[in-house]
Amino acid sequence: MTDSATMDKINSYQPELVAIRRDIHAHPEMGLEEVRTAALVAGKLREWGIEVTEGVGGTGVVGTVKGRLPGQRAIGLRADMDALSIPEQTGKPYASTNAGVMHACGHDGHTTMLLGAAKHLAEHRDFSGTVQLIFQPAEEGRGGAAAMLKDGLFERFPCDAVYGMHNMPGIPVGKFSIRKGPYMASASRWQAIFRGNGGHGGASPHLAADLSIVQAHFVLGLQTIVGRNVPPVETAVISVGYIGGGSNLSVNVMPSELVVSGTARCFTYATRDIINARMAELAHTLAKLHGATVEFTIDWGAPAVVNHDEQVDVAVAVASGVVGAEHVEPNAPPITGGEDFAYMLEAKPGAFIFIGNGVNADGSYHAVHTPLYDFNDAIIPLGVAWWVGIVQQELNMGRRRVRLI
Repeated sequence: MTDSATMDKINSYQPELVAIRRDIHAHPEMGLEEVRTAALVAGKLREWGIEVTEGVGGTGVVGTVKGRLPGQRAIGLRADMDALSIPEQTGKPYASTNAGVMHACGHDGHTTMLLGAAKHLAEHRDFSGTVQLIFQPAEEGRGGAAAMLKDGLFERFPCDAVYGMHNMPGIPVGKFSIRKGPYMASASRWQAIFRGNGGHGGASPHLAADLSIVQAHFVLGLQTIVGRNVPPVETAVISVGYIGGGSNLSVNVMPSELVVSGTARCFTYATRDIINARMAELAHTLAKLHGATVEFTIDWGAPAVVNHDEQVDVAVAVASGVVGAEHVEPNAPPITGGEDFAYMLEAKPGAFIFIGNGVNADGSYHAVHTPLYDFNDAIIPLGVAWWVGIVQQELNMGRRRVRLI
């Protein structure tokens, strides 16, 4: 278990960290617009005597902490800073003051937990090597991880391994979950714009390309892709989120344009290729069959989050030391949500873990990306302890390896 002295020290930070978290929560910023948040992070790191680099990948911040013991190994610890375009309905005294924007995914808490670890590491440099504290902008679909990598993140701030952590409502406080291999899905946004000559649905439907029939067959056909084209041992999902065309004020008019759009999720590049090809074929074939045309596009965001075995073992060992092995799930089921930390895991070995954000006594909770969600301040010390434990495990392990050679 985490030693009592370390835990007592981390717990002593709690009033300051809660104040930081709630300040960030009250002033949410969208991806690549985290000017205030980045300045707060940089200011705290400097206050604690940590070397700071700002403007990495736009509004990203990297703090560098060197241990006082000899060693060349370096690890990266990453937290995200951005908020979502969702109006907050929590009614909290620290609720968002930025209309229509809120921290609905807990990135305010992630940033705070990593700041807590930064404070502890600055005060206790009893490790060998270097810790890169990566405060990433724009995780929520605006390309923050890719932007930091393009800006030379790992060339400028070398890392032998990189770790990420996210809160999870529905998992009780005091629990962690993780798995080896594919953990979170690659996510896409797709759109099919069907076009035809339209027409009068009562007087001359036989003269029109009926786009409603085209989209109906298309939507039904999408569900055959996962069932009949994706191998049964692979996981994938294709869902329709929007259908629009025509006017509710002119229901006798057959539209000349109809839009269908949605999302697709999977865990491998091979499955992505299957989905891309079959969706496009389905859209174009059906359009041609009914005398219409189609403009089909599919844009994939981050790849799947694929955890590396060795780093998962480290993450599990550290989590077990914080909360006890019985409270750590090392083989959690894959999740079809997306996370752009995947780009960093493609560049470096690493692991991504979930920390329980809590669940009510009746089993209810407010999920992320909803107006009533709020990060649970009670888990801040556990998250800080996990980050500190990762450093102790990774970098002190590195020192022991050197001695064994």
